Amino acid sequence: MVLPGGLLTRKEEPVPLKSICVTLSIREFVAGVSATLNYENEEDVPLETFFVFPMDDDSAVYSFEAVVDGKKIKAELQEKRKAHSIYESAISNRRQAFLLEEDKYSRDVFCCNVGNLNPGSKVALTLKSVQELPLEADGALRYVLPAVLNPRYRGSGSFEDSCLDMKTPVVPLEDLPYTFSMFATISSQHGIERIQSNCPFSPTEYLGEDKTSAQVSLTDGHKFDRDVELLIYYSEVHTPTVAVEMGQPKDNPDGFMKDPSAMVCFYPNIPEAQSPVICGEFVFLMDRSGSMQCPISKQDKSQLRIEAAKETLLLLLKSLPIGCYFNVYGFGSSYEAFFPNSVQYTQQTMEEALRRVKLMQADLGGTEILTPLQIIYREPSIAGHPLQLFVFTDGEVTDTFNIINEVKRNRLRHRCFSFGIGEGASTSLIKGIARVAGGTSEFITGKDRMQSKALRALKRALQPAVEDISVSWDLPRGLSAKMLSPEQTVLYKGQRLIVYALLSGTMPPVEATGEVYLKYTLQGKNLENRVTFSLQPKPDDNFTIHRLAAKSFLRAKDMGFRDTPAKDKKDVLKISIDCGVISSQTAFIAVHKNLNKPVQGPLTRRDVPRPVLLGAASVMPQYLGCALPNAKSSYFSPASQPTRTSRYEGMPDQRDGCKPCRPMVSKDLCALVFGDNHLVQLISLQNADGSWYLDENLAGILGKSLEDLLAAVPVKDANSSSWATVLAVVWLHSNAKQMKGEWELLEKKARTWIHIHAASIVQELVKAAIVFTKSSVDPAIFGL
Repeated sequence: MVLPGGLLTRKEEPVPLKSICVTLSIREFVAGVSATLNYENEEDVPLETFFVFPMDDDSAVYSFEAVVDGKKIKAELQEKRKAHSIYESAISNRRQAFLLEEDKYSRDVFCCNVGNLNPGSKVALTLKSVQELPLEADGALRYVLPAVLNPRYRGSGSFEDSCLDMKTPVVPLEDLPYTFSMFATISSQHGIERIQSNCPFSPTEYLGEDKTSAQVSLTDGHKFDRDVELLIYYSEVHTPTVAVEMGQPKDNPDGFMKDPSAMVCFYPNIPEAQSPVICGEFVFLMDRSGSMQCPISKQDKSQLRIEAAKETLLLLLKSLPIGCYFNVYGFGSSYEAFFPNSVQYTQQTMEEALRRVKLMQADLGGTEILTPLQIIYREPSIAGHPLQLFVFTDGEVTDTFNIINEVKRNRLRHRCFSFGIGEGASTSLIKGIARVAGGTSEFITGKDRMQSKALRALKRALQPAVEDISVSWDLPRGLSAKMLSPEQTVLYKGQRLIVYALLSGTMPPVEATGEVYLKYTLQGKNLENRVTFSLQPKPDDNFTIHRLAAKSFLRAKDMGFRDTPAKDKKDVLKISIDCGVISSQTAFIAVHKNLNKPVQGPLTRRDVPRPVLLGAASVMPQYLGCALPNAKSSYFSPASQPTRTSRYEGMPDQRDGCKPCRPMVSKDLCALVFGDNHLVQLISLQNADGSWYLDENLAGILGKSLEDLLAAVPVKDANSSSWATVLAVVWLHSNAKQMKGEWELLEKKARTWIHIHAASIVQELVKAAIVFTKSSVDPAIFGL
């Protein structure tokens, strides 16, 4: 509420934070971010204020400064305990002080302290960061500014010194007492095709006819109900590059910043595998905590998280190859497994798993993910079937480092693919567990579909392993490269690979070049990607590449304030301070030493409130289920969905927070309907071997009678399942083409079955099916 005395919380306490202003500069696939927090003390007493906020796990925060009543104070990066000691000493001595730190338990949560802010004083705190932008499947570069920090489940551990354990007030979105603005500049030598966002932005303004530079800004009134996401489409994104950045030999004669740094970006041209993987143990770990009963986003008709999870499991289970092993775990405060141990994938086990999927509810309480992970890792390995773990969670866990370390300890026996569901999912948890176990991570927000992203990960898991991966350099005599990125052990088709190195020795003349090689083996064949580059380093006042290189090193070595091994802690501390990039072991501290006199009067604490989406008033030991009243499932609802040309088409107005909803009603899997096309009904009828039966259920989906289907069989005495399976495949291509990414694995399984069981008559069956269904499908999809 707004009162004459200024912006107040519901307890009628003035809030000193007035606005957050973000300036974003994106060059190619690197983002530079400058965020300014503007404070003003409108009270009659000095204040100490605390602000807890989210940051992306990949952000390298390298600068923190304060402007107090017009005077700039640059913060220093110090060892964390020392920084706290300096801050407490300054506060005790009535000096103004400012502290910025990363949470001890999660890399994606920060806390900013402002101490001894005089009555009437204004202060602007600016933190700067850089980060790589991930490449999406459709070629977009994705930038996300986290704006949502949901309550996180604390479990049974003790987290008194966590930023998240502060008694931070939370307020409804409409009562948030500070404003948010964002201005972005994007540039690429390849040209910018378009920019999309999940939030209302100004029209894109191009700064030249060649469209190599553009500007956009967030419209006023952002309500912190979603993370701010930009998708940038360049005319060309798959060009390998090497950038060399000048070092600081004078200012940093013995440190990390002395030598030039290099950033290499590969787009490995991995060929299509001749024989896909048909073995493996596939374990799906699904979040069933109460918060999974919420919608994926606040958009109208957004699908409930648990409903999307059930559909995703259906698609995954239908897409598994015959002969593999699998199991499904659900977790919350407790956990449940579908089977005591992983079982072989057969018609019987698949049907039993689907029966269990039908009964799944978001009814297991909090988010205790560590215990089921440990149970999974204790199971004995199945010879010839390497473990592939798929983790689906809304990521609302406090101690992310502990979970990441558990996954890392077991990295040699499995790969982990992770999925963050909904706004505010922990980027530290989701990215961290995939990174340490050689998998990939995905985030499902807005109109993103969990189903398509999960199936994309399954395709990667089914790729034959790329082996013997190495990066080597061919440089002039006297110059060598020291790799900073961790050793690469996994490569996937369509994936970008970024590596960092320091170049030490004598830099050659301006015209000199070097070469860097990425070598690997796929199914016994040696492959190589090579990039030639100029060795002339370019200056950058922000030392972007050095700081990204430092972040790459810190991600690999920094496992939290408590859990980083002693042998790594020293290196983490040194590189963090050398490069000015914050870590779990360091914090930024600034003290205003030039005040004419100490701050007068008793110090009063004010915590900056943060918005809450899930209807919780604090960090609670467990969650209440919640959902928007109009939340619907795209598969479970008869309302059709249009084909989208934009991922953010038709964004709705902001809505109120989540409300408790009625218990979900279970439905028979065979009655699941997708719009006017019965996609899930068709998929649910498919057999484990890829075939379909010719029966009334299939006839109903095709809009025909069973008698019509039988009468149309083109070959006398043909196997009825062969005819049914060809009809099902034709239907998929005719009626659900826009969803191909979600069914192409199970469709490939069906085509394989057809060629095994109906090879001699497949051409006649396909021709007849196309005529019978009045389809325009190309027979070439069957390999004809």
